[in-house]
Amino acid sequence: MGYLIVALIILMFFSGIRIVRPTHRGLVERLGKYHRFATPGFNWIIPFIEHLYRVNITEQMVDAEPQEIITNDNLNARVGAQVYFKVKSDEESVKSSQYNVNDYQLQIVNLARTTLRNIIGTLTLKSANSERGRINDELLKTLMSETKSWGIDIVRTELKEIDPPKDVQETMNKVVKAENEKIAAVDFATATETGADGLKRAEIKKAEGIKQAKILKAEGEAEAIRLVNEAANKYFIGNAQILRKLEAVENSLESNAKIVVPSNTQLVNVIGEMAGVLPLNTEQQTKKE
Repeated sequence: MGYLIVALIILMFFSGIRIVRPTHRGLVERLGKYHRFATPGFNWIIPFIEHLYRVNITEQMVDAEPQEIITNDNLNARVGAQVYFKVKSDEESVKSSQYNVNDYQLQIVNLARTTLRNIIGTLTLKSANSERGRINDELLKTLMSETKSWGIDIVRTELKEIDPPKDVQETMNKVVKAENEKIAAVDFATATETGADGLKRAEIKKAEGIKQAKILKAEGEAEAIRLVNEAANKYFIGNAQILRKLEAVENSLESNAKIVVPSNTQLVNVIGEMAGVLPLNTEQQTKKE
């Protein structure tokens, strides 16, 4: 009989052992009434009289599945979101998550879907897509306010999708494509204009160079004429006609003109006759001397 009692005591002891992991906290109820808080590690309850409920306190995610929401411009947008939360680890928060709300995960999903309908309904489809950050902030603020007594902490919210109807999406894609083509055309026109400006400036520089070269050439020719005139005035005063004839001979020689020189004729006399200048004969030179 004694062995039976000992065996029953041992059996009751082992059947009452409960191990709580660090990722959880426990609530021990005795006969349906909260009795004590179970921390991580070894815990023992009275079998058949007490019961331990484990509560996960790590960060969790619930998916607010996509729903059709009518935007302010009367378009149906398919909107989905994700909510990240965790139960606070203190005793009062863990108790609140079990005793103040029935199935807090389901309640968070329903609350998130309702809040999204209220927010998206005041926006146009375009603004809803461009103001995702503001929508997330408003959703987070509302969830934190509404779940304040649930003993949970809303960590963050994320919009998963805001999709317009298929026909609207196709129209939007065409508009975006047209805008991109417009930007590309403007860029091409700008590049072409820039290239034309470059060519124009190059032609202007080239023309200025040619102009400057001609000016310098004209100045050089003018300077040469001035020097020739000075030499003529200095060495051929009163013999302008002779100078002119000498220039004619010089030009003829520069043009590779062929000159027939008669035999027994001095080259100087021939050139002189071509220039219109007759050389002095020997007798005239002797008399002059």
